[in-house]
Amino acid sequence: MTSNPSDTFATPECDSDRAWTVQEILDLYEMPLMDLLFQAQEAHRKHHEPNRVQLSSLLSIKTGGCPEDCSYCPQSARYDTALESDALMPLNQVIEAARAAKEGGAQRFCMGAAWRSPTARQLDSVIEMVEAVKAMGLETCVTLGMLKDGQAQLLRNAGLDYYNHNLDTSPEFYGTIISTRTYQDRLDTLDRVRSAGINVCCGGIIGLGESRRERAGLIAQLANMKPYPESVPVNNLVNVAGTPLEDTPAVDPFEFVRTIAAARLTMPRAVVRLSAGRDAMSDTMQALCFMAGANSIFYGDMLLTTGNPQWLQDQNLFQRLGLRAAGATLPY
Repeated sequence: MTSNPSDTFATPECDSDRAWTVQEILDLYEMPLMDLLFQAQEAHRKHHEPNRVQLSSLLSIKTGGCPEDCSYCPQSARYDTALESDALMPLNQVIEAARAAKEGGAQRFCMGAAWRSPTARQLDSVIEMVEAVKAMGLETCVTLGMLKDGQAQLLRNAGLDYYNHNLDTSPEFYGTIISTRTYQDRLDTLDRVRSAGINVCCGGIIGLGESRRERAGLIAQLANMKPYPESVPVNNLVNVAGTPLEDTPAVDPFEFVRTIAAARLTMPRAVVRLSAGRDAMSDTMQALCFMAGANSIFYGDMLLTTGNPQWLQDQNLFQRLGLRAAGATLPY
C-alpha cells in the first residue's frame, strides 16, 4: 500500500488504449474516498450526461436447473435453494413482459436463461424473442451461457444489441467459485460475441470472499479488453440460502463504491450498471454509487431470481437526487 496515494496519483487518461496493471487499480482503491469520487465524477462528466441513468429490465425466460456449480447462484441444480425449475417461457409472455417494461421506462430489455450453453433449438426460440422485442423499439440483450461457433452471428442477424457474459471475478480467485467452466471458456464466448459485432455486457460480482487485490484483478481484466465492454454490470453478492456462499460476510459499502469508481476511471466510456444486490443498498449508498460513476440500473420487482427495489422506490430516489431516466424529459 502506498503511503499517500492522493499525493502521487495523477488523473488517468480516459482512453481505451490505456493498459492497466492490478497495482495501478489498487492505487485507485487506496486513495482517500473523497479524492477517488472527485476523479471518478470528472471522468463520468467527460463522457456521459451527469444526471441521466439508463434503465434496463431483466426477465428470466428459463429459470433453474442449470448444471453449472457457480457457488453464488440459486439456479444451480446442485444446490437446494427451493427454487423451482421452469421450462422456457412462451413467446407471448415474453412480449407481454417487454411491453410492460417499455411502458415503465426501460430502454433495454434483457432476457436470461439458466443454461450452460443453448442448443440449436433453444437458440431458435430465443431468436424469435429477440426479433419480437427489437420490433417493439427496445434495445435487446440476452444471457444464455457459453456460445458455440456461429451462434453469436445468428443472434446478431436477429438484431441482438448486447450479450451478457460476466467474468464474475479475477482469474486467480475464479477457481474457488466455479469449477464447471474455465475462465478461458468465458473469454472465448466474449470473443465470439465481439467478433459477431454484438456489444459486450460483462462485469462481475463483489463480495464472493475475494480480497481487494482480486477485486482489482477483475477490473483489470475488464478494462484491458480491446475494446473494454460497452456495458459493465457490477453485482453485490446476494446471499441465497442453500448456496455455498450463503454465509459470506458482506463487503463494506464504501468498498463497493470504490469498485464503482475504479470501473468508471478505467472504463470511462462504458455504461456502469448497479445490478444484483441493489435491494440491500441504502439510498445513501446508491447515491454514492451514482456519484462514483454508475449510470445504469436494473429496475423492476425481480432480478432473475432475487428481489430488486420496487419501481416506485426508484422513482422516489430519482426525484430526491434530481436524476432522470435516459430519454426522459422530466425527472422521476
